[in-house]
Order: sequence, then C-alpha cells, then structure tokens
Amino acid sequence: MSQGITSTSFQFPGQVDFYRGKVRDVYIFEKTIAVVATDRISAFDVVLPVPIPYKGQVLNQIAFHFLSATAAAVPNWVSLSPDPNVTLGKRCTPFKVEMVIRGYLAGHAWREYRDGKRVLCGVPLPDGLKENDPLPEPIITPTTKASEGHDEDISRDAILKNGIVSEKDYLQLEAYTRTLFRLGTEMAREKGLVLVDTKYEFGSYEGEILLIDEIHTPDSSRYFYMDGYAERQAVGEPQKQLSKEFVRQWLIENGFQGKPGQSVPEMSPEIVASISHRYIELFEHITGKTFVPADSSDMEGRIKAAILEHI
Repeated sequence: MSQGITSTSFQFPGQVDFYRGKVRDVYIFEKTIAVVATDRISAFDVVLPVPIPYKGQVLNQIAFHFLSATAAAVPNWVSLSPDPNVTLGKRCTPFKVEMVIRGYLAGHAWREYRDGKRVLCGVPLPDGLKENDPLPEPIITPTTKASEGHDEDISRDAILKNGIVSEKDYLQLEAYTRTLFRLGTEMAREKGLVLVDTKYEFGSYEGEILLIDEIHTPDSSRYFYMDGYAERQAVGEPQKQLSKEFVRQWLIENGFQGKPGQSVPEMSPEIVASISHRYIELFEHITGKTFVPADSSDMEGRIKAAILEHI
C-alpha cells in the first residue's frame, strides 16, 4: 500500500500565493488555483499525525464526480482535474461561512440535542427525537469558517446582523444549499445510501456566486446504508455508516475529542489501513466506479508535472 503524501511545497511560474488547509495544499495564481488533495486526515479540527494512503485521491475524485454532476444546477469553481489528486479552477473569494445542512439528527447535532439543546443555529427542534431520526425537514445550521481552530455554530440572524454575508447573497447560498442537498440525496438513494448531512462552501468570482471546495465526500458528508436503516432505527441499534464518523468515534473511544490537554491516540498500521479501506469503499459505493490506485512511486513529481502542464 502507498505510504501516502503528507504535504507538497512547490513553486510554480506565475504563482502569487500558497495556502495549506487541514487536508489540501492550494497553489494560487492571478485568476486560478490548483488544489492538491493530500492524504492528511483531520478530525475535531485537528490534523492527525499519520497520513491515510489514497485518501487524497478518493476525496479529489469523489468531489470531481459530484461537482461535474451538479454543475448544471449550481455553478462551481472547477475547470479540470489533470491528476487523481489535483483539481484546477477559478480563484474565488470565499464567503466566511460554511453551509451545513442536515436531514437527520446525527453527529454534532445529536450530541447537542442529547445535552438538552432544542434550538440549533437558530433553528428549533421538536422534542422526542432519537439519534439518527429523520428531521421533519432538512435544516441549515451554518458555521463560521475559522482560518484555524474550531468552526463555531452560528445562526442566520447572526450572520446577517454581523454583516458576514449580505442578505441577498445569503438567500442565494441557502437556495443553492437546498438544491445541492436534494441532488445529493437523489444520487445517494440511487446507490442505496442515505445522505444524512453535509456541508457546502461558496465564493464569489467576478460577481458570480460559485460552489467551491469539495462536495459529498466522506470528509464533508455523512452517509447511512439505506438497507436496514428502518429496522435498526426501530430497535435503537447504531446505523451502519459510510462517512468519517467512524474515525471520530474511534478517537472518542480512545479519549480524544480535540480538547486541551488531550493527545491523539497511537494510529497503528492496522488502524491506518482500515481507514484507507473505508475511504476506498465509500468511493466505490457512492460513485459506482472501481477505484484504481494512482501510481505512488513518485507522487510529488506526478502531481507537479500535472499542474505545470495546465497552469
């Protein structure tokens, strides 16, 4: 198995800036960007110390699959993907919010609800719900977009009151978010999956609002298997998931939630391999395609050559 690629540090002709996110290295040019999906993995807003082989390829190719499939309904930033780990596209100015949308009470929303909250990001929730129950209708629960550290829940009213996004633009973000979630839900259903919740990010490019970043990947989304969902829910069994939640659960069980003073548990080769296999499983299940591992003999050279050819 590939050892994975932790980071890149290229310098290209015409490059004006560089940004390293939690899992992506972004090379910035005057009008375009080249995004390299590395094999870094984050949870609880902390980058874990060991890369996951093929994770970057999985994320990049799933995102490209869905960005291509939804482009007619919601315009996005992508121009082409010249390498399994690389996508090139328009350089947008990001909005400083992440648009989280939830169709089911799971993950962070469930933990808040379990602890007694009945209003999440300004959205009221009914009493009597169980973990992983469907919500009466999908709800949008935005977060701030932190440059580092934890993103924070925020309400629509607070976004508008603080001028983070104009009302006109925010209404468009909401409309695009609901459209994408509907399309993502339909595409997941065709593959026997339930799209539980996900997040979208947007930016502006020459006055137009575009979808940016990745969509419907295991890093940004949570999926349940449709088969057996109702039966498991009826008897209170955990749902079978296809998402990054299993990584979070493993960390929680080993005493880590990204809180001060906590240390990331040791990631054994067996744990790393199991995470890699789960990412590949999601790729094949959600896209219906067979995963073809990219040549890993010289990943940095391969990635650099692909970007140089198209910038």
